Amino acid sequence: MSTIAQRFAPDLAPPRASTAEVGDFFALLKPRVMSLVIFTALVGMVVVHPDVHPVIAAASLLLIAVGAGASGCLNMWWEADIDAVMTRTRTRPIPAGRVTREEALAFGVSLAVGSVLMLGLFANWLAAGLLAFTILFYVVIYSMGLKRLTAQNIVIGGAAGALPPVVAEAAVTGQVSLVGLVLFGIIFLWTPPHFWALALVKSEDYARAGIPMLPNVSGPDETRRQILLYSLILAPFGLLPVALGFGGLVYLAVAGLAGAAMLALSVKVYRVRDGQPAARAAMELFGFSILYVFLPFSALLAEHAFGFFRPVPGLPW
Repeated sequence: MSTIAQRFAPDLAPPRASTAEVGDFFALLKPRVMSLVIFTALVGMVVVHPDVHPVIAAASLLLIAVGAGASGCLNMWWEADIDAVMTRTRTRPIPAGRVTREEALAFGVSLAVGSVLMLGLFANWLAAGLLAFTILFYVVIYSMGLKRLTAQNIVIGGAAGALPPVVAEAAVTGQVSLVGLVLFGIIFLWTPPHFWALALVKSEDYARAGIPMLPNVSGPDETRRQILLYSLILAPFGLLPVALGFGGLVYLAVAGLAGAAMLALSVKVYRVRDGQPAARAAMELFGFSILYVFLPFSALLAEHAFGFFRPVPGLPW
């Protein structure tokens, strides 16, 4: 355990026999993150191949989800000392002593290797390679490498969280197109304002854990400026599916309104800087940012899965 963890979390349970239940191992998979992975992967799959066979779609999504869960499990294994320090993560299975680190490592590696091999056999090796890259990037480059070294950790780590639509497209088409890359870009640009809004409120938690989040390294004002800059880029970038012809009228309306709301809340975070009003503004942005991904991606799903696609008038397609 690190010196920081020993100082602030002396009650981190020492290695001992596991008392874990099924629910504890499921919690290691970070199910909330995994649900977002499944959803964005489904959208990427349906947009490029609306008539994909349901068995192929379900199996590919399951394996992508398992790979994402393996990443979460290995992240918790590596960051057990950090999780023990932070108030929002102290009750996770490893710092709480319900699962040993050795069990978490074995569980995560088994899921990672199994999901990659099965996706390669069931779908294709391009998709399997992309899934393997995603897991290695999140666990080795982000968790083990850069998270404790740079305030840009969440920007870099966001690349792993943005890859599921690309992996899903490769699984059902055997290739990667501009569609998957644009969906990747939307999630990638969304990640920093989403997490930095929370970091503004939880900066003391990150400071205790020794994590160089942007508010602790560059200050709250610079963090607010970066949130606004990313939102200014995200709002128009989120309309690229319309310009490229795979987003229709429904998507245009939903993504346009969602982008405007995201930008308005970012402006509020930038302007309100003191006390509880500032914390409320940051949490409002954090809460809505979850909807920002869900709403436009749901519009794309509805257009391509249920026949709601109507091209935007005036475009060549």
